[in-house]
Amino acid sequence: MPQPSLQAPGAVVMIRPHCFTPNSQTTGDNSFQKLPSGRSPEQVARAAFDEVSRAVDALRGAGVDVHLFEDEMPGRPDSVFPNNWFSTHAGGHVAVYPMYSANRRTERRPDVLEMLKHRFRVQDIIDYSGLEQDGLFLEGTGAMVIDHLERVAYAVRSRRTSEVLLERFCTHFNYEPIVFDAVDSNGLPIYHTNVLMCIGTDFAMIGLEAIRDDARRTEIAERLRRGGRDIIELSQHQIANFAGNAIELHGRDGPVLAVSQCALDALDAGQIERIEAHADLLPLAIPTIELAGGSVRCMIAGLHLSPRPAKTA
Repeated sequence: MPQPSLQAPGAVVMIRPHCFTPNSQTTGDNSFQKLPSGRSPEQVARAAFDEVSRAVDALRGAGVDVHLFEDEMPGRPDSVFPNNWFSTHAGGHVAVYPMYSANRRTERRPDVLEMLKHRFRVQDIIDYSGLEQDGLFLEGTGAMVIDHLERVAYAVRSRRTSEVLLERFCTHFNYEPIVFDAVDSNGLPIYHTNVLMCIGTDFAMIGLEAIRDDARRTEIAERLRRGGRDIIELSQHQIANFAGNAIELHGRDGPVLAVSQCALDALDAGQIERIEAHADLLPLAIPTIELAGGSVRCMIAGLHLSPRPAKTA
């Protein structure tokens, strides 16, 4: 069986929402959001529930260990995106994050953290969420795209990413912070780094043209190549269709790239061929969830933790 990579977790946490809807509190800075049309709130919520169910089945079918939690609470429209409120790191480290939107702060779940402690070797949990009261926010692996191999945390400047808190996180978790500005095709700031770029073990996908500063663009491309990765550039059109919002996972037969069907349809044949040289593509159809301005990467919280041995009777 192929050996897992530090970059590609073989286990993940996902949340299946019962009350999904695009979040009215996040439309101000998330230009990727869209309003549902022609469907009732109940129809939208049911469609999102079904999309997550099918995505979980597809991931499990590929050999990914999915820890699925239900969310039946109304008033948590973005709970399907757990990667924003916690992350896990090799050595048994977990971080819990402060969220910009008030209605996202109740997404943090003690039962998820208890499962991690029960099923995996967790050494410590560093909780930054109290810094919400100080107006400091860092929305997990949405705000940061982490290179676990090269020990780098890439972060786009936005109101959801405090540079002060990013520095503190990187000091605690031993990453090098690389902060930059990026905009969409309309010149609006990109709200989360993980819609712009995806870092795999042997490749990276990134919308370099969204980085307006020439020197910074060159620096980031060179930093990504330092580990010998194949750099696949994405256009603004492909970013808008969530091609950057993908995640490499370790499946039964080796690496898989979980990506939305919308994103896959936006890629060209040459890009697909280059990706498939490194990982099997696993497209997931989630058009309703993408109305919220996030895609597959946002739905998946990777578990970079060592599992506890199974207890014998």
